[in-house]
Amino acid sequence: MKFDLHTHHFRCGHADGTIRDYIEAGIAAGLSVIGISDHTPYFGSESEQAFPRIAMAKSELANYVEEVLALQKEYEGTIDVLLGIESDYFPEYAELYRRTLSAYPFDYIIGSVHNVGGVSIFNKSRWKNLNLQGKIAGKAEYYRLITASARSGMFQILGHIDAMKGNYPQFSDIPATAEIDECLRVIGECGIAIEINTSGGTKLCGGWYPSDDILERALHYGVVVTFGSDAHLPSRVADQRDAVAARLKEIGFIRWVYFKQAQQISVPIE
Repeated sequence: MKFDLHTHHFRCGHADGTIRDYIEAGIAAGLSVIGISDHTPYFGSESEQAFPRIAMAKSELANYVEEVLALQKEYEGTIDVLLGIESDYFPEYAELYRRTLSAYPFDYIIGSVHNVGGVSIFNKSRWKNLNLQGKIAGKAEYYRLITASARSGMFQILGHIDAMKGNYPQFSDIPATAEIDECLRVIGECGIAIEINTSGGTKLCGGWYPSDDILERALHYGVVVTFGSDAHLPSRVADQRDAVAARLKEIGFIRWVYFKQAQQISVPIE
């Protein structure tokens, strides 16, 4: 059973290709299941499309859902097309996001922390002029937000849980063991999946999210895992999926999960 639950398309403003392009790429890659999971609009902003090169316009959400559901029917019997979405987690707007997204029949929602202290996690300038204590505080806050997102009950999957290293590889060396362990403990207790996301290879850090060290600790805390390429190009659908499966088995995982109608489906890692 091969699946990829994290893909984007042109509506977010920083990905290429149509939803159909990603579905066709999934078929070509031998997938049984492909999840479409473009970025939510910025519901907390008064603007129709606050950041055109980051997320879709508010008015596009219904069109997005309608298109995925139509393609789901069209490709039935060939590949299982799942309706997902990647939602930012902003504590101050959590209920607005929850209420808005609950109006649609999502198979799953990926919860991702993309901003800490009002600054993108991928903005490497945020680390300039910070001493070690400042860096520790920034990393700790990142994991506190991820922990809060797990407790919110809004998500089936948490996205790229060490992506703050994306454009600042030294992030991994900043000590924050207690916060990471608490985060993984809560994720395990809440029964939420974390994704192994291979888009780290497109950033300065290389590799994928999260690190082997975090995955080993996730296994200890009973955290379930899933796979997402985070493809912003159709050519990246299922990228490194087989390598991820092999590494997970080496670490000790024997199963991973996907979600349909918000229900977790567990399958052997092959």
